[in-house]
Amino acid sequence: MADGAPFDLNIKRAPRQKRAVETYERILDVATRLLTEIGVERISTNLIAAEAGITVPTLYRYFPNKYAVLMALGERLMERQNVVIEQWLERSRGTTNPAAIIEDIRFLIDGTIAATREIPGALAIMLALRAVPSLQNVRLASHRRMSDHITDTIGSALPDLPRAEHWPRIRLSVEIAYAAIEMALEEPLVDDDLIASETARQIKLYWHDMLKRFAKS
Repeated sequence: MADGAPFDLNIKRAPRQKRAVETYERILDVATRLLTEIGVERISTNLIAAEAGITVPTLYRYFPNKYAVLMALGERLMERQNVVIEQWLERSRGTTNPAAIIEDIRFLIDGTIAATREIPGALAIMLALRAVPSLQNVRLASHRRMSDHITDTIGSALPDLPRAEHWPRIRLSVEIAYAAIEMALEEPLVDDDLIASETARQIKLYWHDMLKRFAKS
């Protein structure tokens, strides 16, 4: 089946008992290691099962195919990154000035780079989410959801501005920040501090200019 074809990406059984949870986590740990070592094309459910010390039918109790395993890894990564967005927004709770929220963007970028680096195989997972068409919606859905959340927060400070005006700009800012985070993980010739500072500077300039134009309209 080609990567562009539809796949069943639903987890078959959510683990509850201790032994099942241990097996489930071992599958994900092994898949992470294999993804990092040999890449998405060479991973198979047979190889994951063999490396995890389980039978293929046991793996299929939880995941219908390798793409469902990779989707679970991607969703975990996105959830961990989204925690930092929640922390960033919490720091500005009650703020009525949207410029103040944007001014704190460096906290978000620094925190997301640090959190992503703590996730085993993070770069390999991020690249797999881009490379495999059937997995791309993991990233897109997460980024759209977080764009909704940020829009709701910043939008409360911009009551006269239609949501349709600032959601696309927030969505663009989310994607720019995510690209910078990918770069931090895959480009050893540029340090994290420079990437974070320059990305924060560009996003702040963009939004300060945007808010000025909104104020004049």
